Amino acid sequence: MARFVVVPQWQGSPSSRAMAHVDGAEAIAGDLPRSACTFVDVPLEAGEQLGTGVQRASALLRTRIALSTALADVEPPAIVIGGDCSVSVGAIGHVAEAGEGPLAVLWFDAHADLHTPETSPSGALAGMALRSVLGEGAEGLSLATGAVDPAHVVLAGVRMLDPEEDEHLAASSLTTLAPSDLVDPQALAEAVAATGARRVYIHVDLDVLDPAEITGVSWAEPFGLTPAQLVAAIGAVRARVPLAGATIAGFTPRTPAAAVEDLGTILRIIGALA
Repeated sequence: MARFVVVPQWQGSPSSRAMAHVDGAEAIAGDLPRSACTFVDVPLEAGEQLGTGVQRASALLRTRIALSTALADVEPPAIVIGGDCSVSVGAIGHVAEAGEGPLAVLWFDAHADLHTPETSPSGALAGMALRSVLGEGAEGLSLATGAVDPAHVVLAGVRMLDPEEDEHLAASSLTTLAPSDLVDPQALAEAVAATGARRVYIHVDLDVLDPAEITGVSWAEPFGLTPAQLVAAIGAVRARVPLAGATIAGFTPRTPAAAVEDLGTILRIIGALA
């Protein structure tokens, strides 16, 4: 049976509706087997920057420690149910430290999440999450440099880049695939396999989907993936590279009724990961 670690973290989000991440994580968990879920306590307070340039850093650090402790007690590969995108930073760090060979990171997202505290317009960690995975963010909130090789990262479904992120990608060894590149799911599987990594961590920000397919996201961008495309792409990757862990992030339903409308789609994605 798949194991789920539920992390209703909201402090990394730049959205005015950031706390809806709590409702989203709890709604997903409500449709999962209770016996398969481990729940991480997230601080109630927003927290302080602590001189990091990252909003709510103290609360994010506390959650990172609690998540690492929870993952240590769960047999891998675990599926982390967020929460905002930055929950993946600590989860990927935990998996990378396992030392079972080079780790690829497949990052499904409409946005690149490649800001640093110096370039971020919001100071929110979610917008710096992938850059933090690469060890290029705030001290204490980023992984060690080299924990994940940029050449082992595939950014998939991205379609909204800030100029600073575009500039970084142009000089980076990350592989980037637009939604149109994912019509053939084997293209993504080839890209992940080509990294040479022996295992893959899959991060899914639900805004990678087209707004016509899901309503409960804070930063919807047009021309995204269909659920069928996303599920097929995940399946193709899993057939080529062993799964080391995964995250579902970014679910921010406006009402309980709206959450129910999206849960069928989300459970299809979880099924592909599990």
